[in-house]
This record gives sequence, structure tokens and C-alpha cells, in this order.
Amino acid sequence: MRLRYKEWAIPELEENELIYLSPKENKGKWKEIFGNDNEIELEIGGGYGAFIVEKAKREPNKNFICLEMDSNVFVYAARDFKDSEMKNIRGVRALAQNAPQYFEEDEISKIYINFCNPWPKKRQHKRRLTHPRFLNMYKYYLKKGGEIEFKTDDREFFIDSLEYFKEMGYEILDYSYDLTMDEKPDNIITEYEEKWRSKNIPINYCHVKLVDDSREEIKEQFDKGNKW
Repeated sequence: MRLRYKEWAIPELEENELIYLSPKENKGKWKEIFGNDNEIELEIGGGYGAFIVEKAKREPNKNFICLEMDSNVFVYAARDFKDSEMKNIRGVRALAQNAPQYFEEDEISKIYINFCNPWPKKRQHKRRLTHPRFLNMYKYYLKKGGEIEFKTDDREFFIDSLEYFKEMGYEILDYSYDLTMDEKPDNIITEYEEKWRSKNIPINYCHVKLVDDSREEIKEQFDKGNKW
């Protein structure tokens, strides 16, 4: 169900010092913003922010950025970021395809993609956050050896994604068609994931590593100023 547009959401986001709207000036400066040299991890499509807040609490020696476009939900995540008083968390309101404008080469060490839209129709597949178009884009700012963790309740989408990862030079380190806490004791179960588990819908999970960081195509596209 589509949420009703909240006129007050963007003004509130603008007032939150932890949130950046289209922050091109932050590119290459995120460690300076966090005030340390710790690794930076990125969640793409963070929604209400529960996952990234819990990650930041569990791993205070890492920095975390949550990227989300929908201000209707992100405004609540932003409140939690501020209320948590965590120093290692920031938010960016932006489209995933614009991320190379905000992050420099090798600036991100890990990406999390949790329960994104599966875009099931064939003509929509290029919108998937695991589609080769996006996986190529991630190579721009994900360092070589950098990792991606991906979870979805959609089995067909997951199977396709495993092939996308292989095709685009990512090594599959681990995967499961029905993730359990025994397999991943540190798994963070958000309210959204709990919803699917309560309906006995298996959670598909994979963990991959970037082994092919060839960037010529994506850098050429960026240098020409093309849209992502």
C-alpha cells in the first residue's frame, strides 16, 4: 500500500544534521564526516532504518550509511538515527542509481540490500538492485574484495540474482534458500523480515565478494556525465 505523501517529511529531514539530501559535496569526504578512518558500510533501500540502527549499535567500530529515497518512511528512520545518539550512522535521501555521485572509488567496504522490490515483470528487471546494471555501478565505489549481503523473500528474484552476481564478477561466499539463525547467528530480523517468517515464507540470503573491479565502462559513463 502506497503511503500518503507527507508534506512535512522533507523539511524535517532537512533539519536533521545526520541526513543529507543529494550530498555531492560529501563525495570522498565520508571518513572526514564521521571523524575517523573506520570502514564504511552502506545499506541501499533502508526504509524505516531498523536494520542499520541495529548494525551501528552492534559494531561501533564501523561507520554506516543508510540510503533511501522515500521520504515518507525515511523521516522515521532519521528520527531513530538522532534518538539513538550513535556517532557512526548517517542517512542519504537519494536514488540508488545516483550513489556514484555521492561516494568515491573504494569508499564503501560493504553493501546491504534487504528485501528490495523484486520487480517481477521482465521489462522491469533492470530496476532490480541486484541487476547487472546496478552491480556494475557498485563497482565504482565498492572496494575490491568488498562484500554484498542480500536478503529477499522472493525465490525467483533470488535465483536470478545469484546468476547476476556470477555474471558480474562477484564470488558467492555463502547462500541459503531458507536462512536460519544457526546458519547466521548475527542475522538482524527486522519487523519486515519477521512478517515473512511468521507466514512461513523462507528467507533467501547470499553473501558475495567483489573479485572483478574493472571500472573502465562505469568510469567512462561517469566522466561523460551520463545518467546512471
